[in-house]
Amino acid sequence: MAKHDEVLIALRQIIRATDLYSRKLSKVAGLTAPQLLILQAIDAHGEMTMGDIATEVSVSQATVTTILDRLEKRGLIERKRGERDKRRVYAYLTTAGRDIMERAPTPLQEEFMDRFSRLQDWEQSQILSSLQRVAAMMNAGDIDASPVLDLGAIDRIQPAAEAQRRRPRPDPSFQTDQK
Repeated sequence: MAKHDEVLIALRQIIRATDLYSRKLSKVAGLTAPQLLILQAIDAHGEMTMGDIATEVSVSQATVTTILDRLEKRGLIERKRGERDKRRVYAYLTTAGRDIMERAPTPLQEEFMDRFSRLQDWEQSQILSSLQRVAAMMNAGDIDASPVLDLGAIDRIQPAAEAQRRRPRPDPSFQTDQK
């Protein structure tokens, strides 16, 4: 089998693993991976502002707000204004939020990071370098991403100009003969 085929198979396996995990998480807990991470962060801290959550889970405040809106509609969190500073809004887990946390599976990236951290430093550097190269080869180097292994959890609509900028350009060194 050609090396490029093996690379494509490995990429497909990674994509498939994240897809299967996302389906399991959705089936067992009815959550996406970013929703679970946000619930875990709030659970760990007791209360958090939108900015604190965004920093903790490495997503934008706008994304946090959208996810919290969905979690609040499901009765998993509540938002309350601060006692001392009314400008600050804090998110808290509800009883239903704590219940769902108990039956939710461990995030996929936790298992990955546990295994990754056991590798030698040179192995970690080699994997990081290779994955960064793959991302660049797939024109994905400029795509905003958080350290959450999940597919399609955060919908993001790109402005037309941004989508055009990210569209792969034809290689000028590759020309066909037209007669």
